[in-house]
Amino acid sequence: MLQQINTYLQKWMPILTPLSLIVGVLFATIGQQFLFLVPWLFAFMTFAGSLSMNMDSVKSVRQYPAVIVLVLIFLHMLMPLWAYAVSIAIFHDHLLTVGFVLAVAIPTGVTSFIWVNVCRGHLALCLAIILLDTVLSPIILPALLHIVAGQTIALDTTGLIIDLCWMIVLPSILGVACNEVTKGKIVQTWGKTLSPFSKLSLFSIVMINSSAIAPYMTHLNWELVCIIGVVLLLAISGYAFCFLIGHLLWKDRSITTMFVFTGGMRNIAVGVVIATTYFPAKTVMPVVFGMLFQQVLASFFSRMIDKYQQQKETNHVA
Repeated sequence: MLQQINTYLQKWMPILTPLSLIVGVLFATIGQQFLFLVPWLFAFMTFAGSLSMNMDSVKSVRQYPAVIVLVLIFLHMLMPLWAYAVSIAIFHDHLLTVGFVLAVAIPTGVTSFIWVNVCRGHLALCLAIILLDTVLSPIILPALLHIVAGQTIALDTTGLIIDLCWMIVLPSILGVACNEVTKGKIVQTWGKTLSPFSKLSLFSIVMINSSAIAPYMTHLNWELVCIIGVVLLLAISGYAFCFLIGHLLWKDRSITTMFVFTGGMRNIAVGVVIATTYFPAKTVMPVVFGMLFQQVLASFFSRMIDKYQQQKETNHVA
């Protein structure tokens, strides 16, 4: 029964994900009351995804230093430059330019781990990049924003690290430990049982977090529509660039999959906090509207990756 539900959820993720976002926006008041659940849901999903990892997969990260460096360069150099160029060409508004650069320069999204797990990507490498990128963000983000905006900011490094330890590190260690103790048998028991609940948790997170968008949707005008359009352009191009680069550089499909989601997703919650704390309201809009598309595009590209993997497997057999 649970396996059938999981198959159903997997098949309809490209529809259920945007539907969750719409429900979250429509019932924003209710969603805001459940924000306290988000770290718990993240921790649960990370644990469920980590059950398929063992010590060998964790140690394998040392084989890919070039991949890790390339992901960081893409996140904090290539995409900010692209966002800066697009914003300057369309808006000629310094505050919006800062907002668009910030939207793509913030650390990679924690939910990328969940999508990498769903699409059978390299989980250990994804986990390493999430942790390293977030630890480096207190150095990278202030420097980048100082260049773009002339603004010096301070990040709550301790808070970020504590949140990451609770949502990613500890559940991952527990999941790997369970795999090692049971010698991989837990993947066939708990792994299959928890899989549908992990997907339901993802939908819940999308609904709860999307409540932050609602206040910005009350007064639509042409400038707002243009901002949303550019946010969509940057979001699509981020995923697409990663897909193309991964296809050209790596034969290992799991690394390409990992790159698509770590390069395409962002920790928007961190970006919203920074934007609202240190910049005018106009700067916040390009950041917060990323919530409209990030998970929706992740579900779309997950379908593309599935077809890509199937084609590769077919060609390999042939």
